[in-house]
Amino acid sequence: MIANRSYDCIVIGGGPAGSTAAALVAEQGHSVLLIDRDQFPREHVGESLMPEAYWVFERLGIVHELDRVGFTRKHGVQFVNSEGKESKPFIFADHEERDSKESWHVKRSLFDKLLFDTAYNRGATCVDQTRVLDITIGDKSTHRVTIQTPEGKEQEIVGKVIIDASGQSAMIANRLGLREVYPDLKKAAIWTYFDGAQRAGAGKPELTTILHTESKDAWFWYIPSMDGQVSVGLVGDNDFLLKRGSSPQDTFDAEIKNCKGIRSRLLDATQVGRPQIAKEFSYTTKKQAGDGWVLVGDAGGFIDPIYSSGVYLALKSGMLAGEAVAEGLGKGDVSAKQLGRWTRDFESGVQWIRKLVRAYYTKEFSVGAFMKEYPHHAGNLTDLLIGKVFEGNPGRIFDDLDPYLEKVKSGEMQAS
Repeated sequence: MIANRSYDCIVIGGGPAGSTAAALVAEQGHSVLLIDRDQFPREHVGESLMPEAYWVFERLGIVHELDRVGFTRKHGVQFVNSEGKESKPFIFADHEERDSKESWHVKRSLFDKLLFDTAYNRGATCVDQTRVLDITIGDKSTHRVTIQTPEGKEQEIVGKVIIDASGQSAMIANRLGLREVYPDLKKAAIWTYFDGAQRAGAGKPELTTILHTESKDAWFWYIPSMDGQVSVGLVGDNDFLLKRGSSPQDTFDAEIKNCKGIRSRLLDATQVGRPQIAKEFSYTTKKQAGDGWVLVGDAGGFIDPIYSSGVYLALKSGMLAGEAVAEGLGKGDVSAKQLGRWTRDFESGVQWIRKLVRAYYTKEFSVGAFMKEYPHHAGNLTDLLIGKVFEGNPGRIFDDLDPYLEKVKSGEMQAS
């Protein structure tokens, strides 16, 4: 049983968003309960980090810990078209010389445990193997959470603020009817891991690689990991991947044969474990905060895995919400306005990643062809790929990209 029955802040979900928020609220001296249903460490998808995540790690004081654990350094991103032609890599360090010039490919079991432990070290009460059975949203200071302890006993906890970081379970959003699925992004993913897959040679940078299949009906991610393995995931329309009468393994194998870039990289590789599945994971919420509650990470919305934005946006939202909650508790204001004071600016940056995702899913579009036509946007596109969307003018690329997409869709311009 959890000893205390009342906390200033209850955080549901110990992933990157929840642990970040819990750490920042707890370090200000507020009582925080961080709950997760799984046992840590646990596996999770989403291993490639955008470089802008660096600033969240700096705020948490754990940049050195990422290198101590030994995560693989991520130096850039590369696109491979449907014909197997590789784009010029977008190398982060070539773009801008600063502390966040590189990122990491992480093993999520170790990465999430590091963040969970960081919350504990900042003063949060952290419990895993604990399920949230019910949430009762009351007035500004009487929210109740019913939990099931690892021993199977039910217990009610009261909190002044609830931070929902429950991932795609989206507990508060579903209860309040706030969740809205993007109708044009009903995608699914099938992924697994490989030993002996192709890696960058000595002295060459490790990249996140995005590869189109020959039919352009799906794409693969290819992410090198610290333990010699490579994460390989297949993403496409939900119906195309999961309703074609084949098993996930058969679909995965068929699309490998349909992708020149993946075939060559997996020639001498051995698959490790059975494929895992996620489906229809792209959605938003009508609002991200109310009196005494706030949504962070995937509980507030998720776009798409293509540019590895999910973990970064989870970390960023966790940081911004954590700071807003800590400030609100300090001055006795847990209103929707206070707890959600960061959400408008956050959405103004997220919109550019969402637009870039939709550009990629324009079947006639080729990143390499666009860059050949508009090379002056290389820096702007790299900004989007590293997650630098909350400063400057990140959307200026769309002055040319939007009309370009209309031309390739109409057949006025060849995309490759």
